[in-house]
Amino acid sequence: MPFTTGLRASCRLTISRTPGFVLTGNSNWSRRLVTRGLLGRPQAFTKARFITTARGVSSSRGEHLSSQAKSTSRTLSSAAAAEPVPSDQLGFVPYQHPKDDVPMANADDRKVSVLWSPQNWSRFHNIWLRDHCRCPSCFHPVTKQRLVNTFEIPLNIKPHHVQASAEGLEVVWPSSTTEYHSSFYPWSWLKAHTYDPPQKSPLMLREKALWGTKIAKSPPTVTYAEAMDDSDHGLFKWLSNIDRFGFCFISGVPATPEATEVLSQRIGFIRETQYGKFWEFTADLSKGDTAYTTMALGAHTDNTYFTDPCGLQLFHLLSHSDGSGGATLLVDGFYVASLLKELHPNSYEILSRVPIPAHAAGEPTALYQPSPPCGYPTLRHDAFSGELTQVRWNNDDRSVMSHLDPSSVEEWYGAIRTWHNLLTSPDSEYWVQLTPGTVLSVDNHRVLHGRSAFDGKRRVCGAYIGVDEYRSKLSVLQEKFDAQFQLQGADHLTPGGNRSIWSSAL
Repeated sequence: MPFTTGLRASCRLTISRTPGFVLTGNSNWSRRLVTRGLLGRPQAFTKARFITTARGVSSSRGEHLSSQAKSTSRTLSSAAAAEPVPSDQLGFVPYQHPKDDVPMANADDRKVSVLWSPQNWSRFHNIWLRDHCRCPSCFHPVTKQRLVNTFEIPLNIKPHHVQASAEGLEVVWPSSTTEYHSSFYPWSWLKAHTYDPPQKSPLMLREKALWGTKIAKSPPTVTYAEAMDDSDHGLFKWLSNIDRFGFCFISGVPATPEATEVLSQRIGFIRETQYGKFWEFTADLSKGDTAYTTMALGAHTDNTYFTDPCGLQLFHLLSHSDGSGGATLLVDGFYVASLLKELHPNSYEILSRVPIPAHAAGEPTALYQPSPPCGYPTLRHDAFSGELTQVRWNNDDRSVMSHLDPSSVEEWYGAIRTWHNLLTSPDSEYWVQLTPGTVLSVDNHRVLHGRSAFDGKRRVCGAYIGVDEYRSKLSVLQEKFDAQFQLQGADHLTPGGNRSIWSSAL
């Protein structure tokens, strides 16, 4: 039976293997409950494989919060309810290290050190650990949001006691309003978030297949039936192809705008722009953009005039009559950037540093520019890993380069010319003639697209999907289907299928 009340911890302390408890030093070593959070309100914990959640949360599913809980002012540890919630719905089902392989832990005035092996160690600042406590009063187990008041944690906080167990690191903290606050951190979670020394988490590195013209021999493709299947396995295959290659074809799609729109919505919300929500166009210049002409378009990414360009773009050629031409061009921007970095590192540095302003001004009712107006560099990188994350290039939409340093004007023009030469190299270009029934989906942050000139009547429909919607859907499907992801983040889901508080994505 779970405890709903308990005595204040006192006397000598030995850490129990059950998070939230301490063993007091009395004659019968009875288990006593830590009753208050650091600078917070009383909290109740339960035994063994049960934890509690915030007051008012349903004990079976945690589906609602009472108005009383919502209106409670937040202290360092928010109130917890007496209602227990099984750990297979909200908590952590740990991987247990063999007894001989339990890491060693040691604390000093500023940090807790963990020795994984004789030559592999990590250090975590005390305030960082306290801020990342995920007991139910510090981190909401349903909403996955922080409840602890970070700004009330003493900057010089020190653990009262640390202990390494098979399941993870247990830390007991002092408190000004109660005697102790107990925190628990699974080993797998600590490894995934090691920062001292810096390490790249395996989950942060997704394999990218760089490609050139030879991709034409075996382009990534899924069928419409796969993409629309209720199991979502085909949808995962589709988005995984985009993640790895930067594009994917979907074959067997009914050649109608309606079917294409429903297909697009399998990924997420369609993003509405000045061209509409789900768009359909011909070469009638109904919109002020060269896409609405019969002209050839060089390799480019869309929306360089937006602060946040769309993530995915879907194209479906519905018909092309009384003419020819209009072949589609694809170029892997990451592949070309890798060539530029290897062969012309100075040009790569310039394109990674110099922002480029852009505009969309063909419509009298709209004038789009990014914020800030100076724009963003052609090559953008992850601030932590340094990995290339986005190619942003459309020379047609480029605005006046009046912000260049006078001494670097020729150098910048030389860099973009080198970039252009690599983009237009036959080795980089993949040309394909789209046909009705085949949808092309493109990662607009990586793959540049274009087309050859054409004549006749060519009818195309398509949509934009936001990069956040695309990444969210992919992450959810990885949790469900990706064996490697599940192995690396073994604690990301509880047996009940809910996302754990220890998911490496949180």
